Amino acid sequence: MRDKPWIIRTYAGHSTAKESNELYRKNLAKGQTGLSVAFDLPTQTGYDADHPLAAGEVGKVGVSICHLGDMRALFEQIPLGAMNTSMTINATAAWLLALYIAVADEQGVARKSLQGTTQNDIIKEYLSRGTYVFPPAPSMRLTKDVILFTTKELPRWNPMNVCSYHLQEAGATPVQELAYALATAVAVLDAVKTSGDVDEKTFGEVVGRISFFVNAGLRFITEMCKLRAMSEMWEDITANRYGVGDPKQRLFRYGVQVNSLGLTEQQAENNVYRILIEMLAVTLAKDTRARAVQLPAWNEALGLPRPWDQQWSLRMQQILAFETDLLEYGDIFAGSTEIAKKVAELKQEARQELDAILGMGGAVAAVENSYMKSQLVESNARRVEAIERGEQIVVGVNRFTETEPSPLAAGEGAILTVSPEVEAEQIAKLEEWRAGRDPKAVDAALADLRRAAQSNTNIMPASIACAKAGVTTGEWGAVLRQGFGEYRAPTGVSHAARNDCQGIDDLRAEVDRMTKKLGRRPKILVGKPGLDGHSNGAEQVAVRARDAGMDVVYDGIRLTPAEIVDAARDKDVHVVGLSILSGSHLPLVKDVVARLRDAGLEGVPVVVGGIIPPDDAAALKESGVAAVYTPKDFELNQVMSDVLRIVERSKAE
Repeated sequence: MRDKPWIIRTYAGHSTAKESNELYRKNLAKGQTGLSVAFDLPTQTGYDADHPLAAGEVGKVGVSICHLGDMRALFEQIPLGAMNTSMTINATAAWLLALYIAVADEQGVARKSLQGTTQNDIIKEYLSRGTYVFPPAPSMRLTKDVILFTTKELPRWNPMNVCSYHLQEAGATPVQELAYALATAVAVLDAVKTSGDVDEKTFGEVVGRISFFVNAGLRFITEMCKLRAMSEMWEDITANRYGVGDPKQRLFRYGVQVNSLGLTEQQAENNVYRILIEMLAVTLAKDTRARAVQLPAWNEALGLPRPWDQQWSLRMQQILAFETDLLEYGDIFAGSTEIAKKVAELKQEARQELDAILGMGGAVAAVENSYMKSQLVESNARRVEAIERGEQIVVGVNRFTETEPSPLAAGEGAILTVSPEVEAEQIAKLEEWRAGRDPKAVDAALADLRRAAQSNTNIMPASIACAKAGVTTGEWGAVLRQGFGEYRAPTGVSHAARNDCQGIDDLRAEVDRMTKKLGRRPKILVGKPGLDGHSNGAEQVAVRARDAGMDVVYDGIRLTPAEIVDAARDKDVHVVGLSILSGSHLPLVKDVVARLRDAGLEGVPVVVGGIIPPDDAAALKESGVAAVYTPKDFELNQVMSDVLRIVERSKAE
């Protein structure tokens, strides 16, 4: 008897709804069995394409969805009643789900037949991914509203993915990944249970629809054991903490995207093997096999993957599922004493960490007091240092670096680029949409939304009404911003240098030399302009500069170019370092450089880090950027030494 394969997905979406729809239909025709939608950063943070903060970001890391018309176009000729759709959306999850339901209603699809997932895990956004908007309390309320609404109206929908994936991307150890994800699940279920909105039967149904989205790295035996540990810990929590009696409702259900953090720019073709090995962790063992798998493309450390690159990852899944005999056997690791030993070890350590978080008030408290974020920053720093010292071997990076030129990454078209015209086109379509709707219906729908937010009424019915009235993403977001306020999460980067940092004595000596020359310690501003919330690289630069003895100004994510320039002036910095991973480096960096010049700070050099293609790096240097760093520049001590020399040259000119 051959088991049914997992749902095979590709995380995809870019530019406009029309272009993404064409990509989805091509992928489905190639044998993909579910959709995984990537939204651009303005959509994820509740802005329309014409908002000033959206400049340069429209359609870059995902598809731009401003209104119901965009959502219709995104799923044109895709029957939602027959589709399993995963949406990577969090702060604005209620809104994107409302748009999806509105399209399903138009297609005549019964809501009870809709299948899919809204990611809807706001805790990990504060810790790793950065697309949060509102403070924790109202954000958790929105999560609860989506869960309660879907449990009643969309019983086959997963209203939340508890995401440990992004925690590992931020540097989490397996123990941290287990503890922080389960602490998040407990925080959400506690919020639902104590709301008074569910009876015991309904609460069991809520638990049964909670799913997880996990990561799997190259240490695939440990990763497989981590998933067995998580499954057993989830069984214990649901049975003993919440008293859920139905074994089916206690099942640990998860989807996966394997690790992107370990994909390398150097010898990028090696990433194909990394992706395959990581997939084994979530497919080999039947008892903890993933329900859905999506794989990154081999060249994601170089830029946006092309359809061919995504097809290569799709075929990897299909070959494992359909050509091998994997699905003909039971769990081939059941009874292994080595596996059982590792699982027990992970569970013991994770329980201790989970108990510590619950003891301080739970996951929300551990966000607000920066405990979890600080722990992630520190563990990621140790990972980076281990790679630099050669203790953690990365083939093609710190060992076996001699190589032949790769024909896969050469020439024009080696990566996908989003046309700069996409933003203007989307804004024009948005203006046309606004002009064609009934303004009275829009105002009435927004008024109902405002009342729902203020009265603690479930936000979903009013949001669906807004979608059908023609309300835009930015208008929905603005009403909730007015009602809930906005939030800046702790950065996790402390001011105190670590005493146990190894291998930086020479760098500290360089800082001391520069301190004598400047008359004060070299001061660097580490800035994250635009809406990009992936702050791991910026945090590690800030930590290394701090540990080396530099003064560091780091105020976290989502700063405007004007705010960065103001801080550079007010803090009297020697150098500005910008980190951008969303593909918006050209317009944002050029804006910062121009504003520095206008402010009389042209003597302050600018360095830039991110996933930046060579042609773009050259363009940035022509615009006045002193240096550009990409993932291949993994030796932070060398980067810091370069920055110090740049400061020294700027003072000599």
